[in-house]
Amino acid sequence: MDGIQTYFTVRTFFSFLLLILLQMSTDAQDICSAPSPVNFAENNTVGEVVQTINILSDTVTLELNHDPTDPNYPFSLQGNKLIAVRVLDYETETSHVAEITCTDTASGLKFGLTVIVLVTNKNDNPPVFSQNLYQLNVNELSPVDTSVGRFPATDLDGDIIYYTLTSESNGFKLRSPTIPELLVQTPLDYDKVKSVQLILTAQDAPLTPANSRAPFSATTTIMVTIVDVDNRPPWFQPCNKHEIGGVVICQSSGYTTRVVLNEQETGLLPLKPGPLYAIDGDSLNEEITYSFLGGDAGGLFHINPNTGNISMLKPADVLGTIGLTVLAAQRINSHQFATTTVTVSVQVKSLHPPQFQRPQYEGVITAVGVMAMDPTNKDEPLRIRATDEDYATTGGLNPYITYYVNGSDDFSIIEGYLFMTKDLPEGTLSLQVVAMDTSNDQSATAQLSVEVTSVTVPSGGYRVEDMAALGASLGVLLFICVVVIVVLALQIQRGKAAWGKIYEASMFQSSLGQGSGSQKEGIQYTNKAFQNDEDGDSVGSGGPAGGHMMAGGGARDFALSEAIVKTTVPLHALLRDDTSQAGSDKADSEKEVKPILTKERRMDDGYKSVWFKEDIDPNAKEEVVIIPDSREDDSEEEDEEQASSSREEDEDDSLRTPRVVFNDTDLDSGLGVKMEDPAEDSEADDVLNIDL
Repeated sequence: MDGIQTYFTVRTFFSFLLLILLQMSTDAQDICSAPSPVNFAENNTVGEVVQTINILSDTVTLELNHDPTDPNYPFSLQGNKLIAVRVLDYETETSHVAEITCTDTASGLKFGLTVIVLVTNKNDNPPVFSQNLYQLNVNELSPVDTSVGRFPATDLDGDIIYYTLTSESNGFKLRSPTIPELLVQTPLDYDKVKSVQLILTAQDAPLTPANSRAPFSATTTIMVTIVDVDNRPPWFQPCNKHEIGGVVICQSSGYTTRVVLNEQETGLLPLKPGPLYAIDGDSLNEEITYSFLGGDAGGLFHINPNTGNISMLKPADVLGTIGLTVLAAQRINSHQFATTTVTVSVQVKSLHPPQFQRPQYEGVITAVGVMAMDPTNKDEPLRIRATDEDYATTGGLNPYITYYVNGSDDFSIIEGYLFMTKDLPEGTLSLQVVAMDTSNDQSATAQLSVEVTSVTVPSGGYRVEDMAALGASLGVLLFICVVVIVVLALQIQRGKAAWGKIYEASMFQSSLGQGSGSQKEGIQYTNKAFQNDEDGDSVGSGGPAGGHMMAGGGARDFALSEAIVKTTVPLHALLRDDTSQAGSDKADSEKEVKPILTKERRMDDGYKSVWFKEDIDPNAKEEVVIIPDSREDDSEEEDEEQASSSREEDEDDSLRTPRVVFNDTDLDSGLGVKMEDPAEDSEADDVLNIDL
């Protein structure tokens, strides 16, 4: 029983002691407090408050527990404030612990306070490349999107880094903005680009930042050297480069040479445009061997396999052209090869070189493209000519001779005529002209003196006065042309009227022969050809303009009748062969047209008649006279007096009345009609004959 009581007493004692200690600890904790942990940004200023300690009363004092000899300790206490005594750096220290003892001087209670300080990171470091310059070799045959290197940058702040490649990338690109892996973007060509300098930039913010903060960045240089590879055959020199589908080829135009018939060329053959040789198209200086492809022209020639020089083994005995094909191949990579041609012209030996016709030529030239003129004969162009005695059969004319001015491209000679190719200042030039025989390279020279002059042309254009004078001249010419056209039109119109009258007279005379029976009976005198009132100038027209030619129409009708009667038209050309048809036509004519020719004189008002003698003797060739109309008497005397009176009046008016005479000599071949002056029956009068 006593043992049990003792145990209970000890346990109870310790329980009360623990309660007392806990109460004392709680009382001590109440005297000071502070949140923990505390975030404190790096790159702070010295003296900046890290944390403020909460104290119960003014009787509580604080003491920082640290080694006072440690110069790197970052904190100190100023009252109840924890102060940073130096700049903190997240990259070197991420956290610190501050041990503080709180003492209540009134109660004697003490309490140990621990404050954990976490240093927070700031973006205060730029990206860093491991090298400022990177060297890189890339094969020119590297396929597109081939990775050729990786060039990352580091950032102590641990930010994501973004990369860009300068626009001078020239065939390269990055895999992505955040992966600095360099890729081939386009096919590479050593002959076009042998090296590339790239600038790679890294920054610790997106390429399009959402905030206005300027990112930290860094750059580095990447030198890319394009490596040439053996991907091209040999190239004969000289050659013309061409790019086809991204592939560069170099085309040779071949070589030419000349040899003399039945003569062996000693030494190496002189080739044009130069010695035969080839280079490696890849610039790798691969060794090249030469050989003839397809034969050496029957053993005439030999080629050096190492140099490509061609020599002659024996003379050629046939005139003409010999073609050789030369093969150039790389010694190691024989699949890389090229071919070219060598053309050998076998010619007869030339005995005479070209020779100029003059030792010196002189010319005057005024402008570009204008032919030079001969100063001795300004109307003739300057002609430069050389002859060759080897071409005696063609008068010394050698078609292989060409001309050029030695050492000057300011002039050109085309078929012996001199032209200036560009503007030159005025003056006299002393030049040398060369005549070259392209078949054997023989040449001759002569002196050439050229005087360059200029023709002054107004620079301001034409004046108003000049244009006015030109317009006036053109106006005068236009007026003259119009006058000439009008005159020609009138002449043509008059010609048409005259021919119309001839046609009417022909129709009238043709109607005379359409009767049947004797020749006399066949003559019908009708008004068919005298009633065309539409033409005022027609024969026998009754219009006011035409008058009556047969009744004394005057000098105008006489001139017209003279033009008509001078035209000869055979009667048989107008008469029909079918007499029955002629008779039918005659009957129709008699029904439709009333004849005005009668043997009786009629005195009706406004009626004119032509009367004939009844006893006409055809052999006597008497004339039938058309006399003016008379109202007085029916006798021949009165008619004669009337005709005489009419003639006198016509003579006073300077007009003459013609008379028409029908000759019965040969009615089958044509009826002779003669128009004469009624007053005189003389051969000296104007007589007009129409043969019908």
